[in-house]
Amino acid sequence: MNKQQLIEKLEKSWADFHRSYAGLTAEELVRPGVMGEWSVKDLLAHVSWWEEETLKHLPEVLQGIRPQRYSVLYGGIDAFNALMTEKWRTLSLAETQKKANATHAALIAYLHSLPEELFTSDTRFRRRLRLDTYGHYPIHANAIHTWREKIS
Repeated sequence: MNKQQLIEKLEKSWADFHRSYAGLTAEELVRPGVMGEWSVKDLLAHVSWWEEETLKHLPEVLQGIRPQRYSVLYGGIDAFNALMTEKWRTLSLAETQKKANATHAALIAYLHSLPEELFTSDTRFRRRLRLDTYGHYPIHANAIHTWREKIS
């Protein structure tokens, strides 16, 4: 896979995530219960803070630095997600959408700025990118689809 193909794969997965909640009202977007207590808004925030983590850690990965484990920094990924949920919960739906779109645009711009050779083989860089983005979005898109079937 080359850089353009990977970015297209990421963008398709991002668009699929957004299509999973297209047409929902603002009230439905903030209604809890999509995944546990999380709403669609919370899931949008969740995928966005993982994109922020990607932007934070990919440069370290490229320098050969192993980012500290979430178990060391936060007591685990679940604890990190809980912390970030509380941090983002204060944002309105519009603010969450705006921040998510800006973070995603920054990620795409960052990827475009990198040399082609970083994308052509399976490396720590590519694994981190996949886990935090195009491998992550479908999990939550599927949860939204399942929830929508239950509420319709």
